[in-house]
Order: sequence, then C-alpha cells, then structure tokens
Amino acid sequence: MAAIIRSALRASRAQSLTAAVLVPKVPQAAFRSFVPAFQQVTSRRAFSDVRYAPTHEWFKSEGGSATLGISDFAQGQLGEVVYVELPEVGATFTAKDTVCTLESVKAVGEVYAPVDCEVTEVNEKLNDEPALVNSSPEEDGWLMKVKFTGDASSLMDKAAYDKHLEAEKKEE
Repeated sequence: MAAIIRSALRASRAQSLTAAVLVPKVPQAAFRSFVPAFQQVTSRRAFSDVRYAPTHEWFKSEGGSATLGISDFAQGQLGEVVYVELPEVGATFTAKDTVCTLESVKAVGEVYAPVDCEVTEVNEKLNDEPALVNSSPEEDGWLMKVKFTGDASSLMDKAAYDKHLEAEKKEE
C-alpha cells in the first residue's frame, strides 16, 4: 500500500512540475502590457498600405476610393471621444478642409481631408459608440469612406509617419 501511495505522490509531483514548466504563471501586469503590443502589431499588418497625413489622419486607398480615420497617436492626444459629428454622404471637400469634428472630454478635434474627396459612406456605429475612435482608431473606428480625385502621393507611409511623430515629440 505504501508503494502505491509513493508512486501516486511521485506522479502528482511530476505532473505539477510538468505543468509548471509548460504553463508558467504570468503576472497580470505583464499580460496587460503584452496585449496592447500584440494588438498594435496585428493592426499594423492589417493596414500595411495605409498612408498618413501630417495632421494625423490615415487614408487607406483602394482604387479611386478610400477609408479615412485618425491615427492611434491622434486619438491618444485627443482623449476619450464622446461625440462624433460626421458629414453627410455626398458632401465634397478639398484637401485640408475640415471634414468632421471629434469631441472628447479634453477638447474638440478637427479631422481634415487629406485630398480632394466626396463622402460615400460614414461609420454609423460612431453615433452610438463614439469611443470606437479610441479603442480601434485604425479598424472599427474609421470615420468615413470617400471617392477621391486629389493626389494622395504626398501622404506618408508608416515609416515616414513614425519619423514625423518622433520629430513632433522632440519639438514639444
């Protein structure tokens, strides 16, 4: 009987040791810091062809159409968005015109047209959930879809935008 108990104890210790090696306990703080980094990497992959304006709008073009929103940096500077005033479908704008406003608990931010465009669709979800601009600025928090006629070649790719952000931070 004692041999059976010893054997069972050895097996349970080995199992505990194996479980500890395979699945170590991770402090929750470490896990919380990993999740945003993972989300940032996955969102960059999803929008690898996105272009950015110096005023922090992103612009994902597909032929003569594009989706427009604000960058993660811009939403961070703005703070929690509580109201989004979107334009009407069919509205036309020239480059650098204000296309919509975002009201946050800190300020009101303006979003500018990066190129000449006409609004073809707005993100209606933002009427009920304006905070999507904060939680998913480059995915679910898009602002509008547009048909554009202006030249988008002056917009920055991700690497150039990152350099632009670094230069802005140094100016502060």
